Amino acid sequence: MNLKFLVVDDSVTMRRIVINSLKNLGFTDYVEAADGRDAIGKLAANPNINFVITDWNMPGLSGLDLSKAIRADESTAKLPILMVTTRGVKEDIIEALQARVSDYIVKPFTPQILKEKIELLLSRIQ
Repeated sequence: MNLKFLVVDDSVTMRRIVINSLKNLGFTDYVEAADGRDAIGKLAANPNINFVITDWNMPGLSGLDLSKAIRADESTAKLPILMVTTRGVKEDIIEALQARVSDYIVKPFTPQILKEKIELLLSRIQ
């Protein structure tokens, strides 16, 4: 399966970390977005995106609101969404799952954890 990722984070450094981890895992096709609003535009412009990795806390449109928007749109409703965030308390995890985020990684994380989460999500959709 040829994956095209949308990496959404308001921190350029964090996007670099995620993208470098993806590259190390052999995934080289990706689009970057600086926040949720930017991500919605990138999704519309790139219908071949098939995996979203998003931060939660971003100005404008948060990762949580982005996830809700993705799920509400028929053309993107089934995309795997991996939330990457510093928010690790139970209430936040429940809120993310209620927004139908596919899975959740708490920062800081290792490339191995990212790999395991991606593989887990892919195994659910194949």
